[in-house]
Amino acid sequence: MKFRRSNRLDIALSTNLPVALIFLPAADIPVFVGEGNCDLGITGLDQIMEADMFDSVEDLLDLQFGSCKLQIQVPANGDLDRPEQLVGKKIVSSFTKLSTDYFQKLEGITDNSPISTSIRYVGGSVEASCALGVADAIVDLVESGETMKAAGLKAIETVLSTSAHLISSKNPKFPDMVEKIHQRFEGIMAAQRYVLCNYNAPRSILPKVLAITPGRRAATVSALEKKSPEDEEWIAVSSMVEKKIIGNTMDELKKVGASDVLVFDISNCRV
Repeated sequence: MKFRRSNRLDIALSTNLPVALIFLPAADIPVFVGEGNCDLGITGLDQIMEADMFDSVEDLLDLQFGSCKLQIQVPANGDLDRPEQLVGKKIVSSFTKLSTDYFQKLEGITDNSPISTSIRYVGGSVEASCALGVADAIVDLVESGETMKAAGLKAIETVLSTSAHLISSKNPKFPDMVEKIHQRFEGIMAAQRYVLCNYNAPRSILPKVLAITPGRRAATVSALEKKSPEDEEWIAVSSMVEKKIIGNTMDELKKVGASDVLVFDISNCRV
């Protein structure tokens, strides 16, 4: 999807699809997709759950970037090291719903009764809340952990592991376009994850090589022309293999008797 965005504007028109892109704060996206006129959105799983919008949006795809953890953090030089010790104390977070849900379970509350733990909202500089005396602990996103350590905090529990997700309205106005864009996301993600492995092998070892390269769905097998009637029949196999294991895969293919093993990058695909 190509687009041109002017400086200081939060809207852009795609140049290759009849689509308008709107750049919104991550926390607002689930509401605009679930209740507004936006058919698609990209935001964190944490933001969808915090907005409580899973009844209104479809979670189409984990985009596998922006990974981080929503964690309970306490002063590193303090005596708190278990979430149970925070019951009845003061918690500061930008994720008040997720924090409340967590401490409701911790306190054993199954209805909407108030909890003894105080959950207060702070929109920014959450990590400073303990040092400034407004909280005993915080619930905040941790990516590398550098900010947490610089603030003199340590993580004692993970509330949620999150990453960026592609979501859609449950009642999109342009369902065909939603499906097309969804397929494009799936295709480019598969292209980043897989390579195409081609090789030749005697038909007699076909079960062995297919066990090594089963493919994403299945491998493609083609017969090769014999040079003479006495020659053993050979086949050509083409299979998608994960990039992270392609080195070992090539070694295993060679070991069982395959030859002419070639690997090609995939620039794009549809899966």
